[in-house]
Amino acid sequence: MKTVVIIGGGITGVTAMYHLAVQKPEWNIVLIEQDEQLGGKIRTVTHGGFTIETGADSIVARNAGVMPLVEELELTDKLVYNETGVSYLFTDGTLHKIPEETVFGIPTSTESLQESTLLSEKGKQEALADFEKTDNPFGPDDSVGDFLTYYLGPEIVEKQIAPVLSGVYSGKLHNLTMKSTLPYLLEYKNKYGSIIKGFSANKETFLGEKARKKFISFQGGLGTLIDRLEERSAGARVRKGTAVTKLEQKENGCSVSLQNGETIEADDVILAIPHHAAQKILADASLDQHFDQFQNSSLTSVYLGFDIPDERLPADGTGFIVTAGSGLTCDACTWTSRKWAHTSKDRKLLVRLFYKSTSPHYAALARMSEKELVETALADLEKSLGIAEKPQTVEITPWTNLMPNYHLGHGQAVAELSEKLNERYPNIHLAGCSYFGVGIGACIQNGRQTADAVLQNGHTSKKE
Repeated sequence: MKTVVIIGGGITGVTAMYHLAVQKPEWNIVLIEQDEQLGGKIRTVTHGGFTIETGADSIVARNAGVMPLVEELELTDKLVYNETGVSYLFTDGTLHKIPEETVFGIPTSTESLQESTLLSEKGKQEALADFEKTDNPFGPDDSVGDFLTYYLGPEIVEKQIAPVLSGVYSGKLHNLTMKSTLPYLLEYKNKYGSIIKGFSANKETFLGEKARKKFISFQGGLGTLIDRLEERSAGARVRKGTAVTKLEQKENGCSVSLQNGETIEADDVILAIPHHAAQKILADASLDQHFDQFQNSSLTSVYLGFDIPDERLPADGTGFIVTAGSGLTCDACTWTSRKWAHTSKDRKLLVRLFYKSTSPHYAALARMSEKELVETALADLEKSLGIAEKPQTVEITPWTNLMPNYHLGHGQAVAELSEKLNERYPNIHLAGCSYFGVGIGACIQNGRQTADAVLQNGHTSKKE
């Protein structure tokens, strides 16, 4: 009987466990998670009449494999979709609507460009150069910031696009590759001769009725998905609250040592943990130069729930992103009770503020007590929304050094590490958002792909 050990109980590891357990119920599948609960960055808590996601708050429905998995798990009747509405940028002490017919702040027409209140007339004229510049000296590993600045000009990138894209991908725009952010930009420029024309031709994909409700969750929160995956992984052994201390390659497989003194002999091991944790467990100096190329950032999430109606928020809005030098400490604010109706039982106000390590304020924030963080968040709310009441519910979650940051050399770093690992440890499989894509949808897909790789690595135990 083949034994597979999965280290890491986030969405990637749990998805891999599920697919292996379903396809090979006769195998010995063991998942090891050092925390007392599964889910990783998916963690749902409820109190004060609010449903709160301390990590990821939704899944992009169009990502490959998401909806088929939801249907397979019989969770369709528990699905909820995001409420649609206006997103804002907070700049110069004011909320500015991001023009509705934009994608990540990129205009899809000359009309949506002219509609922007964030840009000067000069900035709008610079962006029109996109229709004139037909050369394309860029490739998938080039900077998305450099690409957009070249065609649309620096003002629209700095004031309208960068705040949105940097917020989504947790990094500075000029350090992020086309491939890891918006790979279709190259296709649009080559096919249509213009980024704006490309988005116009594909507007339905991004701004159509289906696309507007593109995010999903569940009535009981995203934790519902983790619970159902565990429930449907019948036969797999789940070990919570214990850590792996050592991983060794043996002649016929791997030896996995646990904190409690137990040792598991495995045919294959899936490392579905952050890259720095994988590096520590492997403890192989020859791999350090490869692991050291990966970068993470940090994020502190602050939820505030109030005994005031959600109607106090600006009409039709779902949140705002903060531009540099705006006078706020936060990087973004989601109006959670407005965006996700299921999160507020009585339609009371629930907001979530994000504080990222890319901000110049973060070093000071990291030293703050919970009380000081709440005071900072309340000051941001009063400046931006005029809300001065005290919250009834507070939930603060620091995600320290756990947010993957894909730099320009990320793809090459993954390829080099994978090649070296395969040479030295053919039975160990890397998985997860440190390497293969951020977002729950990407992790679901990677979990399944990793399970398939294990299935193809031999269907019987090498020890038999």
